[in-house]
Amino acid sequence: MPSVKSPMKVWKAAAARLAVVIVVAETLALGVVWPQEPAEPRFDKEFSKQEKIYRSRGAEVPSGYVTDRGLSDYAELLPTGFCAALGRLGSSDRWLDIGAGAGQAILDYYAPTGDAPSGEKCAQSSSRAQAVAMSIEQRQTDKWRERAASLGIDRLRYLSGKRLRQYSGEELGKFQIITDVFGGFSYTENLSQFVEKVLSILEVGGAFYTLIPGVHLENGKDKLGILYLTELENAGGSPERVCSWLKKISCTQVTCESKSDWKRPTELINIRKVCSDTSVPPMKLLEFEAGYPPGRRFQLAQ
Repeated sequence: MPSVKSPMKVWKAAAARLAVVIVVAETLALGVVWPQEPAEPRFDKEFSKQEKIYRSRGAEVPSGYVTDRGLSDYAELLPTGFCAALGRLGSSDRWLDIGAGAGQAILDYYAPTGDAPSGEKCAQSSSRAQAVAMSIEQRQTDKWRERAASLGIDRLRYLSGKRLRQYSGEELGKFQIITDVFGGFSYTENLSQFVEKVLSILEVGGAFYTLIPGVHLENGKDKLGILYLTELENAGGSPERVCSWLKKISCTQVTCESKSDWKRPTELINIRKVCSDTSVPPMKLLEFEAGYPPGRRFQLAQ
């Protein structure tokens, strides 16, 4: 014969069920994330593919992955005014080249007066700045070692084995000019952190010269059917242009030169630091596909 529950036990059981219903309803209304919801997509496989590109040597180096660009290439690929700014640097000033590969651009910069190949004389002056080449992988050549030995360690430095974010401010110091030609700005999986680090080691009054291919152009003259490499969107999911995002950074002046007639729509970017209190709008990575450069999609956090 089944037992009969007391009225008090029946009331307590009903109250407990009601409490569960209320908690669930409130949780859904507040949009609380349950543990069983899908986690953010992982990119380990693509990151691994990207590392193989960085570490490639000899015949394994993809044909589009260039590691020996000279200063004439920089003059062509970087924004207007780069060569003039480099030429104005004095012997106590400092230049950092991120993604320098073999450091050929810096070697060209230090070529004896009159010996520089055509196109590099824009940076020739009576004195040369201290120069630092930075590369994820060691691609230093005998030519670099010989030139560095003849000039002294305080004039030329070659850093490798780490990404920009892994160096402390004390290790790097400050720079009047920072360049990036198909380096970290085009390759990093954390774009906002990368820019924040660049600005932290840039002197007030200094400039960061870079470019980024395969993006929505500031002038809006993108061609139809373009395969974009780097795409940004705002917190609501609407497209955001790279240059409009950069112009939200405090304490900077940003200029962009849109190149709609290049193979991919490309922005040539100059970021000048005008005061020390810089702040970069944060974003998160949504997509990453290994390549040279990789395909990336980011979303602004706010």
